[in-house]
This record gives sequence, structure tokens and C-alpha cells, in this order.
Amino acid sequence: MSAGAFRGAHAAGNDWARIAKALADGLGTGDGLGFLYVTEELGDDLGSVLTFLRETTGVADWVGAVGFGVAAARAEYFGEPAAVALVAPFDAGDYRVIETIDEDRPGEAGAAVRAFGGGGGVPLAVVHGDASNPAIPDIVAGLADESEAFLVGGLTALRPDAQIAGRVTGGGLSGVVLAPGLGMMTGLSQGCAPIGPQHTITDGRANVLVELDRRPALDVFIEDIGPDLARRLEHAGHVVQAALAVPGSDIGDYLVRNLTGIDPDRGLLAIGDTIDTGQALTFCTRNRETAALDLERMAIDLVGRLGAAPRAGLYFSCVARGPNLFGPGAREMALIADTLGDFPLAGFYANGEIFNHRLYGYTGVLVLFP
Repeated sequence: MSAGAFRGAHAAGNDWARIAKALADGLGTGDGLGFLYVTEELGDDLGSVLTFLRETTGVADWVGAVGFGVAAARAEYFGEPAAVALVAPFDAGDYRVIETIDEDRPGEAGAAVRAFGGGGGVPLAVVHGDASNPAIPDIVAGLADESEAFLVGGLTALRPDAQIAGRVTGGGLSGVVLAPGLGMMTGLSQGCAPIGPQHTITDGRANVLVELDRRPALDVFIEDIGPDLARRLEHAGHVVQAALAVPGSDIGDYLVRNLTGIDPDRGLLAIGDTIDTGQALTFCTRNRETAALDLERMAIDLVGRLGAAPRAGLYFSCVARGPNLFGPGAREMALIADTLGDFPLAGFYANGEIFNHRLYGYTGVLVLFP
């Protein structure tokens, strides 16, 4: 890795050229690997912004995505044309761009990423996926399995050609793999609070919960949420989620999924994922306080493992977080800076977050560079 500094910039406005120039002015010139994230409102001009930055900064290799919003150090942008960029001072041998993978098994791409690691540790792959491709969860898992890399990233806004992997692309999964020796640290923040004990799915079909602990699923749900929410089941369906335990996890990992249907007549619950009999499930809720505490916990844990203040970072957060959860004033990004200090950071608000070999929701994924 080059000894140069990470360089970051962010800008908003009504004209793509002005935004691109502001980014270029903030980034300066020099070699490295560029990360570029833009809001939906700037998506049609992604190629123009990319070309301008490549020509004016001297940075040849770029990866990135179109998000529902974008994030920078103590800043976030929603509902307006905006962009954030980060240039990492990496030598050409420190990374390899991953071109679009649109099949369930990544094959040659997975082998190339694994070979890049060279047996010297686990490489980190920063990836961006097309949420409209139903095979994305399998592509993510397949790339992680075949490449033996640790994946981080998110799913783009729902539009074609919403990714950058050397060029504007889309339709599958793309990004960049970083060499193990760069020493990145990663963390996942879910911010959920359980509202009852852990249960076992004793009867489930597709995405429908029939029985929990050999009792009607709705009876268990009502018992956990309490009488107030039980009188307002429609409202409960919006504020309570199901946390599915990840089989084989030794760190208590779980996947949070929405409740998509409640059938009082038959005592059934439907959730936004397929389920397995015998799987563990906990009902949970998320609010600003629990999410903030968990984000702070993750940041403290990361800097403890890093052993020093980070030089830069990437952040991938759910579109349901940001101002929708933490409130106005870029509070989510301020929480990270308040805990870790100020450093260049770039990221986007996603339609699903990628951590290791799974697709999550409602989470924040942070990558720190030493």
C-alpha cells in the first residue's frame, strides 16, 4: 500500500458538472483506487461524473454504486442530486476489480478472487449488487464460498446500470477485492432489542409461521408483544420484526426480517424470508435508542481491534436507517464520528446490506482502513 493519504469529498447541487467539479477539487490528483457513490437523483449522470473524475484526478480505477442516499463523514444526502467519493492510496497490486457476476455460481470470478488472496490471509471484497436480480443472495453466498473472501457492501437503488466496476455496469454483483495485507477491519450493527424469549419453529411452510414451540404462532406472538400491541395487530406488524438465528453461528448472529402478514383467524404469521423447521426465532423491535447504542458498541469494538484511529472508512447502511431511524441532522454519521473521530468516509444507503456471505436488512456495515 502506498504511504499517501486517503482523500475524500462530497457535494450536492442541481447540476452534475458542478457536483463532479466539487468532488475533483476536494480529492486533488494522484494515484489510487476510487470509490464513488451517488444518489438516485444523480443516477442518470453516473457515467458523466465517473468520466470527469477519472480525467481530472488521475485515478484510473473506480468502483461504486447508486444508492437511495449517500453517506460521508458527518453528512448524509437524500432526495437530491449528490455524490461522495473516497480515493484510497493503494498500489495496483493491492486490489483487483470484480466485473459483473450475474450467475448463481461465480466460477472463474470466484477462483480469481481466491487466487488474489494468495494464501496470505482472507481478502476483503467490497461489492455492490442489483436488488432486482432474484439470484443475488445465491451469488453473494457463491462468491464468498468459492473465493474464500469476506464480503461487505450493499444492494443498489432500483434502476438499471447502478454500479461501477471500472465502468458503469449492473444486473448482478460487482466491486473490488482488496489484498489481505491492507489490514481492514469490519463490523455489523443491527440495533435490535428482543421483546420475548427465543422460540423454535416447530411448523413452518415457505415463509409462513404455523407453530412456535408447538403452539400456534400467533398465540406466541401476542404473548411476546403484550396486550397493548395485541389490540393493534396491524400496527404491531409495522413495528415488530422476526430475528432468525443463523444456523451454525458461534457469535449469536441473526437475520432480521419484516412481518409481511398476520392471519388472526388461522393463527398464522408470514415473514419476509423462507424458514426452516427447527430454526430459532426471536421477535424484536428497533428504535432510535437501541440502534444508536449498538452502532456505538460496534464502533468501539472496531477501534479496539484496529488499535489506533482509522485513516478512512466505508459505510453501507439500510435505507430504513439514516433519517428514517436516527432522525435529521445526519445523526447516524455523527455517531460514528463522535466515537471514532473525523476521517474520510464514503458509503450509501442500500436496499439490503452484505456482510460476509449473507444479505442483511436494517443493518449498518462499517469498514475501517488502518
